[in-house]
Amino acid sequence: MPRKTPIELYRNIGISAHIDAGKTTTTERVLFYTGVNHKLGEVHEGAATMDWMEQEQERGITITSAATTAFWRGMDLSFPEHRINIIDTPGHVDFTIEVERSMRVLDGACMVYCAVGGVQPQSETVWRQANKYGVPRLAFVNKMDRTGANFFKVYEQMKLRLKANPVPIQIPIGAEEGFRGVVDLVKMKAIIWDEASKGMKFEYIEIPPDLVESAKEWR
Repeated sequence: MPRKTPIELYRNIGISAHIDAGKTTTTERVLFYTGVNHKLGEVHEGAATMDWMEQEQERGITITSAATTAFWRGMDLSFPEHRINIIDTPGHVDFTIEVERSMRVLDGACMVYCAVGGVQPQSETVWRQANKYGVPRLAFVNKMDRTGANFFKVYEQMKLRLKANPVPIQIPIGAEEGFRGVVDLVKMKAIIWDEASKGMKFEYIEIPPDLVESAKEWR
């Protein structure tokens, strides 16, 4: 039986973070937005797809790496369909070996950071592991709607604590209760999500006037 997706369009992508940065929740959103799941599984309710062990569901933490698959053609469906094999890794220091085991097979990794907590000890550990295995990575700053959220603080911490050279491709529109979207620094457009659809629907609009200069500077 022929493959649905050519093997050159396969990608093994790991999701890594310090515990409670929202790593598994981020994975659940990926599954929801790509149509794998038709409802959002919440970690605190013990309903996350990726936390399949009874102990994980009871404690609300990831203990072992778990893999799933999603298909993606880009936000505007303009790319060939890629098969994304997603590996959700533990964030607790006691299970670091699980992360290292996964790093060996990854084509890339998404490092999740809490917009409040920023770069934390396990964030540094998994970054070093990615360096060790030469894994390309992107950073996702999560929880921008939380009190104390600061995208730019996390950016500076990445430079200081990880010795990284992060290149933002988006900046937030607002923060905490005022967070409502992002500015795409590639297309130079604002992306606003529809809360009623849990982010399934969104629209591109012009960058808000108060962010135009900032967007140009970051671009």
